Amino acid sequence: MNPTMIQFFHWYSEGDGKLWKEAEKQARYLAKLGITSVWFPPAYKGTNGGYSIGYDAYDLYDLGEFDQKGTLPTKYGTKKDYTKAIKALKKQNIQIIVDIVLGHKAGGDELEKFKVVKVDEENREKVISEVIEIESYTKFTFPGRGKKYSDFEWNFTCFSGVDYAEGMDSHIFKIQSEYGNDWEEMIDDEKGNYDYLMYNDIEHRNPFVREELNTWAKWYFDQTDFDGVRLDALKHISFDFYKEWLTLLRSNSGKDIFAVGEYWAPGYLHLLQKYIEVTEGCMSLFDSSLQNNFHTASREGDSYDLRRIFDETLTQADPMHSVSLVANHDTQPLQDLEAPVEPWFKPIAYALILLRKDGYPCVFYPDLYGAHYVDKDREGNDQEIFMPKVDGIEELLKARKDHAYGEQHDYFEDANCLGWVRTGDDEHTGCVVVLSNKDAYNKPMEVGTLYAGKKFKDILKRFKEKVMIDENGWGDFPAPAGNVSVWIPE
Repeated sequence: MNPTMIQFFHWYSEGDGKLWKEAEKQARYLAKLGITSVWFPPAYKGTNGGYSIGYDAYDLYDLGEFDQKGTLPTKYGTKKDYTKAIKALKKQNIQIIVDIVLGHKAGGDELEKFKVVKVDEENREKVISEVIEIESYTKFTFPGRGKKYSDFEWNFTCFSGVDYAEGMDSHIFKIQSEYGNDWEEMIDDEKGNYDYLMYNDIEHRNPFVREELNTWAKWYFDQTDFDGVRLDALKHISFDFYKEWLTLLRSNSGKDIFAVGEYWAPGYLHLLQKYIEVTEGCMSLFDSSLQNNFHTASREGDSYDLRRIFDETLTQADPMHSVSLVANHDTQPLQDLEAPVEPWFKPIAYALILLRKDGYPCVFYPDLYGAHYVDKDREGNDQEIFMPKVDGIEELLKARKDHAYGEQHDYFEDANCLGWVRTGDDEHTGCVVVLSNKDAYNKPMEVGTLYAGKKFKDILKRFKEKVMIDENGWGDFPAPAGNVSVWIPE
């Protein structure tokens, strides 16, 4: 079956420990749609306890089991709820992809004194102070967990930088360390060096830290039997670290763990390719460039040349390492990286990632279920956001599961109307897809003489009329204005 992932959360997912239970209930439905893997949010305790999204990681060993940061469950539920959801999904042959946040830690338990220098926030290579001593919350003792699972205590030698100093204004402070007074090497020179992102930045050159993170990975696998990992914020973490970490995880688990990394660089395909090269192809990456093309196309409307939709994308350049997506928790409205795809264009975008042969598509939770939330806009005002379920998303998913197989023949000669044919295989009939970002169109396409005299129907029900295939295997397939139709043999 064609692989299809779903990101089963968003930035504003409902709290109160409900997500794991919802995932358990949705397992059968997801399998019916053809979902083969579920990407869960970070499952460990964050510094805001039951309110934490999970990216402010505090205790990696607390999966909703210990009374820490004011709560026993995480935002998404207890450890018991989590493992039950995983078992329910695996029973439906759905793989589990866990979110890994190893770039920083937050919410330290005790203050420590150590030496630092201030660096320029826009050029972290530029030191703007003498060596000074500060106090910061860099000691992690995990009093709610004690020594269960691990007796490792984090201290300032485990971090390369912090943004908090007791009694001082917030700034980026580079820790003066035996492991190096410079930042770790990155593949790009954005902000001089973008090693530091937030909170307490983990020092991956510390061998004790590496050993602990490798030990934890095996422990996490033993607790959950996950099948894949989503690696957070690769732009800010040593590429050498994750090469080693994934090698050891795969070896210690005895499983070919799938990995997809978040290196968010829309419009900079060469950086994605460079990262894949330096990590020797050990992971896939999300195609941030394709997501940005969808955002742009949806904003520009019929002035956008659809023939350019895959230009400068990882899905076109290296489909074996591409995870394609229309939206995620960072691009949704009111987030720092917001790049929303307008609702009218989403059925087109999903057809482009679900019904073509290249890339491993990832569906976003609000696009399948809808979402409604309120947050502050850039001016600090409350803004109410409705993210409607994508029109026809279930039918598009089922078409991927049942029909998007075989050779692909493209009809990309028109700037406003694209079409392609999937020929099917020994077990599946194929499909025909035609879409427009302007007017209604009719596009002649060849499906083969095997279908001569047969009719095709639009499973999205944009058209009631059938398309008759002529004696030469050709049909005249209509596209709705600003939408998509998907045709299968009747």
